[in-house]
Amino acid sequence: MNLTIIKSMIDEIDKPAIFIDLNYLILAVNALYLETYDTPVELGKSTCFGISHGHQGPCDMYGEECPLQMCKQTNSPHSVIHNHHTSKGKTYCKINMKTIQDDDGMTIGFLEILDRIDYASAEPTKQKMLGRSPAFLSLLQEINTVAKSEISVLLQGETGTGKELTARAIHDSSERSVEPYIVIECTGINENLFESELFGHEKGAFTGAQTSKKGLIELANGGTVFFDEIADVPLAMQVKLLRLLESKTFRRVGGIKEIYSDFRIICASHKDLLELVAQGEFRKDLYYRLCGYPIYLPSLRERKEDIPLLAESLLNETELNYKTFSPKAVSKLSTLPYFGNIRELKNIIYRSALKAPEKQIEPQHIIESQLIKPAEEHGEHGEHGEQILTLEEQEKVYLNKIYKPEVSIAATAKQLGISERTLYRKLQKHGLND
Repeated sequence: MNLTIIKSMIDEIDKPAIFIDLNYLILAVNALYLETYDTPVELGKSTCFGISHGHQGPCDMYGEECPLQMCKQTNSPHSVIHNHHTSKGKTYCKINMKTIQDDDGMTIGFLEILDRIDYASAEPTKQKMLGRSPAFLSLLQEINTVAKSEISVLLQGETGTGKELTARAIHDSSERSVEPYIVIECTGINENLFESELFGHEKGAFTGAQTSKKGLIELANGGTVFFDEIADVPLAMQVKLLRLLESKTFRRVGGIKEIYSDFRIICASHKDLLELVAQGEFRKDLYYRLCGYPIYLPSLRERKEDIPLLAESLLNETELNYKTFSPKAVSKLSTLPYFGNIRELKNIIYRSALKAPEKQIEPQHIIESQLIKPAEEHGEHGEHGEQILTLEEQEKVYLNKIYKPEVSIAATAKQLGISERTLYRKLQKHGLND
């Protein structure tokens, strides 16, 4: 295969693409690739890592996985997520690498095709997923793996880990991105109104139904439905939800006509659905309908490298965005447990900015969420004037100390000599596992 044929092939690709030899030199390039980067490409001289990263050597020398090396080792296509220096700043890209062989089966080079990831950023910005840590990059890889498919997705992770942003990213990266994206909040919804919200109602179906109304499922036709906190759907409604997913048809409340809606479903829960299935609180058949592709969202404790970036971005979103964190303050932020994850970090950032009297925020201005009441607020003190906590307060302090989210509830409960349900209830009561 000669370079003329390869160049013609690359020009037909509707994404940025290059052909590189075994030494990382770019031998052919299409116009979209040239438009992506500010650095000019000199064929036969420029390297892929030099153009995209400004590096002096391959990516694996700088702590990143090199897709070319992986193709060499496996002799099969490979993809990775990298942060490239593009004409629009640092931008996440999915690199798809494929080996190119001649007629004799000898490897002559590699085809690299880029997919820009517009829903995530490694720089402070609004309404995007932010991060640089390995756990964050792994999440981006999962999103890209599943986005173009039609499979149902179940997002699981602690409260405040960004499940709604992730669901939106999957929709925006899918073939349904120009169609409706409907969010259904399952927590706290009245069971009697749930069916009407989902399926709509006909005129006169109940008192106050003066006109017919389309439900959220009907409005989502062609697009994506995101059920947030799916575990809170009442058992009685789970049966109807299962039927909806199996047939994609439903009837409005008070209606007899079968209505079809073509939608993709994404669900999220901070609760362990399998545990709820075992307890008889969630239907097993519904669980397997929803859990086509499970994605775990890492807690902030698992991606502490992202805290400085997130802190800067969250501070920029406040009216106190002229303030900055000192290096010591950033270090302190990185040591906190963040049981409420990014949502808790956002509150801490705002409180700290308010407390700092000057432009620079110092460690002493950082107010943690888990506060112990001052001794003078307690009615009891020890023999030497030390603070005496109530049993409930002591329980919270103790659980806060020993509870590790990376350790299973079952293992921790066994260590404490109590049931899983009792431990889960205590964690919920003290806000340690929201």
